[in-house]
Amino acid sequence: MAFKFLAVLALVSAASAGVLPVQQVYHAAPAVATYAHAPVAVAHAQPVLTKATEEYDPHPQYKFAYDVQDSLSGDSKSQVEERDGDVVHGEYSLIDSDGFKRIVQYTSDPVNGFNAVVNRVPLDHVKTVVKTVAPVAVAAAPIPVAYHQHH
Repeated sequence: MAFKFLAVLALVSAASAGVLPVQQVYHAAPAVATYAHAPVAVAHAQPVLTKATEEYDPHPQYKFAYDVQDSLSGDSKSQVEERDGDVVHGEYSLIDSDGFKRIVQYTSDPVNGFNAVVNRVPLDHVKTVVKTVAPVAVAAAPIPVAYHQHH
């Protein structure tokens, strides 16, 4: 009996919360529908405000660079880039997981498009973290072997 009471109580709670739809009631305004005494209004889109004049730089110019050297994790990467109008050139480098340093030099312009030259240089001084496990001493005991001959 308690299970039936809890099931009915859960059903009434779900209907009251609007999880289960009650019969829709239509009004003169189609923008509002009623679900269990909770009206749902339809929002109308507001006009998007934009600047009257767009800012446009006919000859953009910038320079930036960053460098990361983390001795704790061994992370090492850097990048330098420069733009003058439609011409961009730069270089970035990082340490690959196989112990090589990847250096990428790139350029981009309207005539030649994007071009990149990738070089990989082996690094001898990259520290390799190797986890070692101490060997476990196991006493070797003779294993009895039973031979059975079938006739």
